[in-house]
Amino acid sequence: LPPCGGRPVTTAVSHAARMKSSRYFVWREEDANDLEADGRHAERSVIGTTDLFTKTEFDSWAEDFEAALDASGHFAWSKISVQYEPDTGYYHHEWRWTVFGYS
Repeated sequence: LPPCGGRPVTTAVSHAARMKSSRYFVWREEDANDLEADGRHAERSVIGTTDLFTKTEFDSWAEDFEAALDASGHFAWSKISVQYEPDTGYYHHEWRWTVFGYS
C-alpha cells in the first residue's frame, strides 16, 4: 500500500486473493486509462480497487489508507462502500482509485 510519511499502512496486503487473517487489504487493477497523444502513451494511468477486510468496526487502517492515497500525490480515489458481512463477521471497506503520473 502507498506509504504515508514514509511508512506503509501495513504489509498485510494481497493482490486479488483473500488472506488468512482477521485484518487485511486486497487490491486489484481493473483497467488502463492511459492518455494517448501522437500515437503513443503520453501518460500512464491504471484504475483499480482496494478492499479492507477487518473484524474491527472503526478500524484505523481505513483512515490511514486514505491519508496514504492523498499523501502520494498520484491517486484520485473515492470510497465506494462500507458493509458489514454477518456471515463472516468482517467489516468490508471498498475504494476505487486511479493512479496516474508514472511511466
